[in-house]
Amino acid sequence: MFRRKGRLGIKVLIIAAVLAVLLGAGYYVLSEYTIQNVYVEGNAHYSEEEIKEYVMSGPLGNNSLYLSLKYKNRNIANIPFVDAMDVAILSPDTIRITVYEKALAGYVKYLDTFMYFDKDGYVVESSSIRTVGIPQITGLDFDFVILGEPLPVEDGEVFDHVMNITKLLNKYELKADKIYFHATGGVTIYFENVKVALGGDYVNLEDKVMLLPQFLPSLEGKSGTLQMENYDGSGGKYTFNPN
Repeated sequence: MFRRKGRLGIKVLIIAAVLAVLLGAGYYVLSEYTIQNVYVEGNAHYSEEEIKEYVMSGPLGNNSLYLSLKYKNRNIANIPFVDAMDVAILSPDTIRITVYEKALAGYVKYLDTFMYFDKDGYVVESSSIRTVGIPQITGLDFDFVILGEPLPVEDGEVFDHVMNITKLLNKYELKADKIYFHATGGVTIYFENVKVALGGDYVNLEDKVMLLPQFLPSLEGKSGTLQMENYDGSGGKYTFNPN
């Protein structure tokens, strides 16, 4: 009998010790990993405060260890324009939230809605608000748009041209309002009241786009068309025709 009581007492002590360790560890995690500083990077469509509010909501939303586990390369399904997010611990009270946004090539307007598509022409998001920095693509013929499906255009190669142009615009830090694809094959890019007619020569496209950071500041406040159809990088003419 005494042996049984002794064994039972030892088991109780072991359980109590384990519980004490777990409670102590829990208290340590809750107190030492309370977030005081937050850094956000990779966000363009949403403000830092909006990202913080989403990530740090709910129970233990202010605990850096919990968030780092919860958002370990996690795909995001319910935030438009965001593909995934990751939370890294810089120190127990400091985290860095990295936002991985969807790669958008442009958008088209359909029934007063902005339909954003990716490099392959798939419509990935729809919104009633225009996002700054994503150009409107015009000149494409389609009768309907389905979210998650490619834009039903006759020439699928147009999306390669869209992505090529948007990459060049980003490379040279240019913000276009609209890219118009003519039925004849030419391309015109709109920067506020200035139109840049590039023609249909995609081979020398970068030679033309790389000059725009030099030209556009001198055309600020003006309205007209910069004719660059005949410029090939090594020669040719380009002129500005005011409206």
